[in-house]
Amino acid sequence: MRTPNVTVVRACLRGGAGGSPTAVVLEDDPAGPRLGDDERRRIPVEQGTSHAVFVRQDGDTTELRFFTAEGELPACGHGTVAALALLAARHGGDRPYRATLRAGGRVFAGRAERDGDRITAAFDPGPVTLREPTAEERDLVLSALGLAPDDVGPDVRIAGVGRERVLVPVPSGAALAALRPDLDRLRAACDRFGLLGAYVHSAPSPEGALAARMFAPSIGVPEDIANANSTACLAAHLADRGVHRIAVDMGDTLGSPATITATAGADLRVELGGSARLVTEADRPTG
Repeated sequence: MRTPNVTVVRACLRGGAGGSPTAVVLEDDPAGPRLGDDERRRIPVEQGTSHAVFVRQDGDTTELRFFTAEGELPACGHGTVAALALLAARHGGDRPYRATLRAGGRVFAGRAERDGDRITAAFDPGPVTLREPTAEERDLVLSALGLAPDDVGPDVRIAGVGRERVLVPVPSGAALAALRPDLDRLRAACDRFGLLGAYVHSAPSPEGALAARMFAPSIGVPEDIANANSTACLAAHLADRGVHRIAVDMGDTLGSPATITATAGADLRVELGGSARLVTEADRPTG
């Protein structure tokens, strides 16, 4: 099998830097290799990224599939930003790029606009489901995170967009940065309840600024630099409390600052956004 043509895109930049490196593979070349799912799982490992997105044109629709080393995901927000960025760069021109995307069994709109070497992308991540956790879900996840019940208050939620995850509020950015979860215990808890992971976040400022960390050992990602779909879940949750636009900083503890924006309307539909930059050979470390 020939090696596929992989582009690494830094998705959800902060101030033009940082972001989550994401491998993007365009699979439209008829002479290119045909990958099985095992090969797709190897791409993020080989590229040193947490996720990879595989892009294929099907008529007027662009199909996206997302993989980590552990397997396929039904959705990936920063992977969608990365795919839109590469598609917009390939499309060229000064006009905004628009696409009809298909992933996880649904069809949705995406758009991207170039500004120099940066591309700003936005899309509809789909409807968000919200529910109260069971006592067992709450206790096992909080314990694995190293948090006591009094550390988080009553506003823990199970939220889903493609797959459920737990949203855990902490009182401050300092409390967030101090987290040292037991990843083995967290994986066991998430596997038991079918959860993607735990998205721990600080309280939003009046302007909607906050910080978050996403722990997802069940999908082979101990901590995610940027998790856009969890940010969509949080945006829908906070919209019920009168906060309709948020800007979430992530990745600081991993040395790669990222920012994701999300806007939720009165119907709790969300638009996710982030900026991205294609990684060139000159950006890659040598030696």
